Amino acid sequence: MKERPPRQAGKNRSNLESSGSPSSLKILEQPSARWNPLEARRPILDEAPVFYPTVEEFQDTIGYIASIRPKAEAYGICRIIPPSSWSPPCPLQEKNVWECKFSTRIQQIDVLQNREPMRKKRQRKRRRRGQSKARSVRRCPGSESNISDSEEKFGFQSGPDFTLKEFQIFSDEFKERYFGVKNAKEGISDRSGQENERKPSIEDIEGEYWRIVEKSTDEVEVYYGADLESGVFGSGFLKASSFETKSTSDEYVASGWNLNNFARLPGSVLCFEECNISGVVVPWLYVGMCFSSFCWHVEDHHLYSLNYLHWGDPKIWYGVPGSHATALEDAMRKHLPDLFEEQPFLLNELVTQLSPSVLKSEGVPVYHAVQHSGEFVLTFPRAYHSGFNSGFNCAEAVNVAPVDWLQHGQVAVELYSKQRRRTSLSHDKLLVGAAREAAQALWELSFLEKEIPRNLRWKMVCGQDGILTKAIKKRVQMEEERIKRLSPVLSLKYMGRDFDLKSETECFECFYDLYLSAASCSCSPEKFACLEHANLICSCNPENKRVVLRYTLDDFKTLVKALEGNSDAIKMWIAKDLCAPRDAGNDVREEFARPDGQQPSNSRALPDMANEVKAEIHAIADGNTLGNGHEFDLNENCLSSDNEVCPPQISNSSNNSVDLEMADVPESKRTKGNNCSLFPENRSIGVNINTSSSHDSENGMKLFGIDLSARSFPSFTFNGEEKTGVVDSSMGRNSQCCPTSLQNSSFQVEPMNYGSVISRKQWCDKRTIFPKGFKSRVKFFDVLDPTKNSSYISEVCDGGLLGPLFKVTLEHCPSISYACSSAEKCWEMVVDRLNNEIMRQTVLGKQGLPPLQTGDRINGLVMFGFLSPRIIQCGLFTEWIREVVSNS
Repeated sequence: MKERPPRQAGKNRSNLESSGSPSSLKILEQPSARWNPLEARRPILDEAPVFYPTVEEFQDTIGYIASIRPKAEAYGICRIIPPSSWSPPCPLQEKNVWECKFSTRIQQIDVLQNREPMRKKRQRKRRRRGQSKARSVRRCPGSESNISDSEEKFGFQSGPDFTLKEFQIFSDEFKERYFGVKNAKEGISDRSGQENERKPSIEDIEGEYWRIVEKSTDEVEVYYGADLESGVFGSGFLKASSFETKSTSDEYVASGWNLNNFARLPGSVLCFEECNISGVVVPWLYVGMCFSSFCWHVEDHHLYSLNYLHWGDPKIWYGVPGSHATALEDAMRKHLPDLFEEQPFLLNELVTQLSPSVLKSEGVPVYHAVQHSGEFVLTFPRAYHSGFNSGFNCAEAVNVAPVDWLQHGQVAVELYSKQRRRTSLSHDKLLVGAAREAAQALWELSFLEKEIPRNLRWKMVCGQDGILTKAIKKRVQMEEERIKRLSPVLSLKYMGRDFDLKSETECFECFYDLYLSAASCSCSPEKFACLEHANLICSCNPENKRVVLRYTLDDFKTLVKALEGNSDAIKMWIAKDLCAPRDAGNDVREEFARPDGQQPSNSRALPDMANEVKAEIHAIADGNTLGNGHEFDLNENCLSSDNEVCPPQISNSSNNSVDLEMADVPESKRTKGNNCSLFPENRSIGVNINTSSSHDSENGMKLFGIDLSARSFPSFTFNGEEKTGVVDSSMGRNSQCCPTSLQNSSFQVEPMNYGSVISRKQWCDKRTIFPKGFKSRVKFFDVLDPTKNSSYISEVCDGGLLGPLFKVTLEHCPSISYACSSAEKCWEMVVDRLNNEIMRQTVLGKQGLPPLQTGDRINGLVMFGFLSPRIIQCGLFTEWIREVVSNS
């Protein structure tokens, strides 16, 4: 709830006046501006609802908001009063912050509603200038542009800088003088002829405020410290680096009601926005005085907002439900026609009030709320709200986007496009991010039986009637209609993954965000248009233009079916989205030229895939191996004499060894004999796969009981090089099998289960093999607290037709896990989450954070342990093993 009064474009802070300047003294000495209680115009309104969450309900912030939405949304705004035990300390009241300077803006309260258009004002100024004598005016550098800007738009004026201490003194002085309290002490009467010895009530102040706005005969100017960046000035809530002791403050640092955490809470799609957008994701502060105002507006992108009053005099609010937003706009155009004629999108400027009484007379429902210190006010999507402060106070506000907001956000971006208004964030990125996350959750629920809160929360918004499913359906329908309206000669290409990596791209004409699709021409490769304005980008022939798409319609339709709960579509989407990235520039026009319902030549219909899945399930139930492949257990079926179980020999002497530790292998898997121990006591050691004579019997070396000494080894290719014969299994003597990246790695990979080799091509590549059931542990930065190192469990699961599915889980918090069909991608997801947390905590001011991690340092194969000597050696023998098994 950005209480955004008139903004100053290009402020020159060095030219701002001090708090003791003539401007501030002028406000205190306004001789005629005084309280007139006989003409009070307080509107009579119904109250917005008030909610009192229990301690238990208060624990789940997004969940509680969802629970009150059915009742509260019809009012546009509501108050939330925390449990009495919730009393967060406020760092802003510390001395070092209390004496910091902040900027203010001048607000002319008497002209917020009744004023002339700036055009008429400029004309009158020019006439006066022509009649007056010329005089020289000294201007500071840059002042001309500021003057020009302020003449173009109402309200853009900078006020003095204050400290909180100075502003409190100034605000209290103004209020006492205006309402006659100070005059009463000095024996001076007010306009009514009475000495006012009492402080004005909230009702008195409200009645006087609307008298000033509606029919003031005096000039009333105040200051407002609005839109102060909490990342710069400081937040009123504790941040990770500022809490003193765990017992007293830790709960407030981590609380979902701490506005530093609120925007990106689980369940808010703003968690898919990487940028720390000031005022949207990062809270803004508001330091108010009596009458300082926030005029009628809706939040950017029609987001929810939450405002908390840290301290001071109450804040008075007015709210209109989002369902009546158009009615409010029509009423304001009707009553302020000249202002809207000059500025058709005046409400975007946040500088205009209109009395709730007037709105009510036009049939617009308006609700009233008085926010006291320690209380929250929640505003709902597209709910217009306004208000003012009754005295010195400090509040903080930020936005949030639960999944139910997506439908409202879509309306907002389409409206912005018509108004040629820039967006603050990429709605499509948030929508697709939520849909991808939900599909991943459905996959984990359906195929991994992972019933964790995160997955269950996403499941609640899916299904055929789910709010997320409906939102993505509507967006897909819009995209399909726009693509079909394109010229048939335009080429359609896949969008590269780095298309908008450095900055979000927007339409040159309407500023529509181009996350999903963009049109361009070879004549101006840096110029892009949305699909609606593709024909306006230039006058070149359509053959020179192209449209790039992040997803095809087939992709989207699969995603929709997945969100509806179709298990085959869930598998297909996971395979497409995570395992089969498209190259930028690949042509996709044929997909849009096909009749509806016809499958592309290189894809399989869902029913066909369903039949394969069913057959596979039956095969598993019957105990058959998948895909006619063969497998052998690396924990038991190792090279040994007489088929005796004998895993690798452990050695400390290998120069090229990988740090491993076998601590959690079950007792039944441990080896026989003193020469094959896998379990040294409590130390991290090197692995050397040793096939010395101690393991050779007179019958020779055997695998699965087959004598290997009597057979020759075929030649095969590994890492692009031809290999022939028996590779030296002592990896310490064969440096080419141990990559440099692994030798230099500081990560200690601890194998827990070597799993079983599957002799199918999906279960290996040129670099290594992916044993089914493989499990390892590695220490890495904790994604929840990057200052710590925590253990991650990496494992290989059976994904059926998809082949191996790779999963990484934070060991101490199993609800944090990542799964996909690529080991590298799995760890990329971990690193992305880690980097987001590092950036978030950096903004919060936490110290001791590691640097951002890069992909060239974190190799998923290394982190899994697939480049360990033991796994590599098995990979070298894979081709030969297939031949042995097929001929045996």
